[in-house]
Amino acid sequence: MTKNTKHLKRYMMPRTWRLPRKEHVWAPKPSPGPHPQKRAIPLVVAIRDILGLVDTSSEAKKNLSSKYVLVDGAPRRNHRFPLGLMDVVYLTKEKKGYRVMLNPRGQIVMRPLEQTEIGWKLVRIMDKTVIKGGKMQLNLHDGRNIVTEETKIRTGDVLKISLPEQKILEIIPMQEESLALLTGGTHIGRICRIKRIEKTQNPTANLVEFHEGFNTIIDHVFMVGRDTSEVGTAEVAL
Repeated sequence: MTKNTKHLKRYMMPRTWRLPRKEHVWAPKPSPGPHPQKRAIPLVVAIRDILGLVDTSSEAKKNLSSKYVLVDGAPRRNHRFPLGLMDVVYLTKEKKGYRVMLNPRGQIVMRPLEQTEIGWKLVRIMDKTVIKGGKMQLNLHDGRNIVTEETKIRTGDVLKISLPEQKILEIIPMQEESLALLTGGTHIGRICRIKRIEKTQNPTANLVEFHEGFNTIIDHVFMVGRDTSEVGTAEVAL
């Protein structure tokens, strides 16, 4: 029997998906893209199951073929395109925007946006490389790369960039007293204030301690602002 590579059984779905596991057998599988499968949902799931804009996948495909949905400012026609953390989804017919977030249960949700929020997103710096000419290439959590002459940016910092131009609007450094969204661990989905960053001198992961009374590894920390959160909270998300 031929293996079905475009769908997966619902009982095998990542815990991040907010779909009932027993009502249907199959769920669409995200295409390879900027976000790993465990941290992404297919575009069709977002517009059909979370936002309730269409009733069937066939209806979703027809809408997508007419540039109905923009992701980070670019039209997406692939119904299995993977949406991940901080992606901005804009619906051209309804003129409404949403940001992909995590709720306190670790599930992917869609946070409604004001019109002023649609033109930018936050991206975490996963790695950086010095390239020809002394410029810095930044490798970001959503798969994109940005080349800049700014050399003081560090891995773990977050950039606020314009969409779709990718211009750096602001740098949110990973530092004490700033706010961070937790993307993993027991407290996933919460936005907390950093108390202390403990950098180890051994192979174990660096730790970040929060004023809320717990700590987590640095890889689970996504900066979202200095005094106030740039992205609100996931509590009001769909």
